[in-house]
Amino acid sequence: MKHSDTNAPDLAALLATGRPILLDGGLATQCEAMGCSIDDELWSAGLLTSNPRAIVDASRAYLDAGAEIIVTASYQASRTGFVAAGLSIADADALILSSVALAAQAREEFLLDNPDTDHVPLIAASIGPYGAVLHDGSEYTGRYDISADELRDFHRERIELLDQSEADLLACETIPSADEALVLCELLSKTQKRCWVSFCCCDEQRISDGTLIADAAGLFRDHPTVIAVGVNCTAPRFVLPIIGILKSAAPEKSIVVYPNSGETYHADDNSWSGTATALQCKQSAQEWIEAGANLVGGCCRIGPDQIAAMAQCAALKR
Repeated sequence: MKHSDTNAPDLAALLATGRPILLDGGLATQCEAMGCSIDDELWSAGLLTSNPRAIVDASRAYLDAGAEIIVTASYQASRTGFVAAGLSIADADALILSSVALAAQAREEFLLDNPDTDHVPLIAASIGPYGAVLHDGSEYTGRYDISADELRDFHRERIELLDQSEADLLACETIPSADEALVLCELLSKTQKRCWVSFCCCDEQRISDGTLIADAAGLFRDHPTVIAVGVNCTAPRFVLPIIGILKSAAPEKSIVVYPNSGETYHADDNSWSGTATALQCKQSAQEWIEAGANLVGGCCRIGPDQIAAMAQCAALKR
């Protein structure tokens, strides 16, 4: 492959190969590991203005670890958040789009340094829940003081913007509530890009607001653009039973799983506590794939070393 060739296949084509696909880990996790401070209202999205090179380097670390899909730094990025920080709507939109450009830069640098690689990584434009913008932990509960119309308007702005970007797909992540899933189900039906939707779960059966994940995932059973459903930012011990539920709820969809480390996050001081679940990454990835997962990776507190371990499992070796 010539290193100038960055024409990546779309997600559907990649999944059609029938082999499992490796995702990256936590972008904020790697940025913090590199010494970046993300303890502000914009979290890792603040680096889009303060240290964009760090985002490139963090994404590149996951590509070097073996990730075939990298997720952009747009999880918390929104007009609402940037305008509250004093930016104009035009500047906010430019920053959101810059998250895609930075991921593309990381991909291009990876391909330049690895001219013989047999694949072109994909870029997934991250679309986090409304609660991620609030920076109050409500992204893990789904309890928002906002109407359905306001929630729809919030998501529409960013989805329409990123759908016109150079990203290869859209990734709606950490969705905690059925109400938000319903809004996204409607809005995503109009996108040009393929999408995945992944939920945040409080146990092996329910998403964060208490809705059965079978019901939440079932909303996308016949969805025209959402081609994968799954779970992220959830304790790894819940993943295996959830995979089985997802396969029954949306049998025609691919399954995406990228849990966190199993620790507990505290939004009040941006800290983590508790002993991390013993995540034997290589073994876990193999088990998830054997259970039916098509895309596997990690979320918060899962870094390049863990992704590299996953890359070594037999199912993911290229």
